[in-house]
Amino acid sequence: MEESDRVARRWEDLDIDILVKIFQSVDIYQLTSGIAQVCSSWRMACCDPLLLRTLDLSMMKSNFIKIPLEPYVYVDARSDKTLTHLLKTSLSLSQGNIMTLIFHFNLYVSDDQLTYTAERCPGLRQLVMLAWNRIKKTGICKAVRIWKDLESLTMPSIANPPYLLEEIDNNCKNFSELKVMGPFDNFFAATIIMYLPNIRVLSLRCSMLVKDTLISIFDELQNLEVLNISHCLLIEIPPPPAPRRIMRELDQSILEKASRLREFLTCMKDSCIMRWYKYEEGVWKADEVSSLSL
Repeated sequence: MEESDRVARRWEDLDIDILVKIFQSVDIYQLTSGIAQVCSSWRMACCDPLLLRTLDLSMMKSNFIKIPLEPYVYVDARSDKTLTHLLKTSLSLSQGNIMTLIFHFNLYVSDDQLTYTAERCPGLRQLVMLAWNRIKKTGICKAVRIWKDLESLTMPSIANPPYLLEEIDNNCKNFSELKVMGPFDNFFAATIIMYLPNIRVLSLRCSMLVKDTLISIFDELQNLEVLNISHCLLIEIPPPPAPRRIMRELDQSILEKASRLREFLTCMKDSCIMRWYKYEEGVWKADEVSSLSL
């Protein structure tokens, strides 16, 4: 065949399925900042549900400083603008198909950004969001009312959990999985027992946990199947005047109550007890429960 008879095939003429397969190897930043802008066929491929079922922003951090007054962080305007632009582009491409949303623990989302996101991914099933400083009660409750299919939440320990868990109970009928990162006290446990009695998976890894709180979880959450207390600091508080003490191993009363669970995940080694926010990048994403590991 003569050279002049050959027909060059352009990249934009590639089959959409092939483009989607190629684009699966790039991250969200490449997808939204460059690839989707090349041509109409590439943008169409970027809208494929296979590419944006998960919006993973776990590598994106806010540029912030800590301040003494609420919300205790100040986020640089340029950083905020970058996040807003990324959310708008990603959510436009996703066409409402996002089912998992992951924010870095130092990515401080505002109320407006959260509401905008919730309205454009109403079918969300899993939310991982640990930086709540700039989110008000009204903002997170509005989002939960939109996310009626929400099944899984990874959240920080908060001082007043009832308003949130009641909202989840009222709106998210398939909710079954909760991960709390930070101190976990008896009040938080009692709130879960009251509003989420049918929860099946609970992860408290790397938290501080009192033995009596753990016992109440076993006794009251009868539908619980999986409990993760790996790397927790477990405290026993005996009657006065005896001092509280750190439990170095699980006693028989705990093990007996845990025996009804499908999985009871623990690690009591001194070298393993850790606080998720003090360790190297990525520890906050780990979990011994496979469905919660990012």
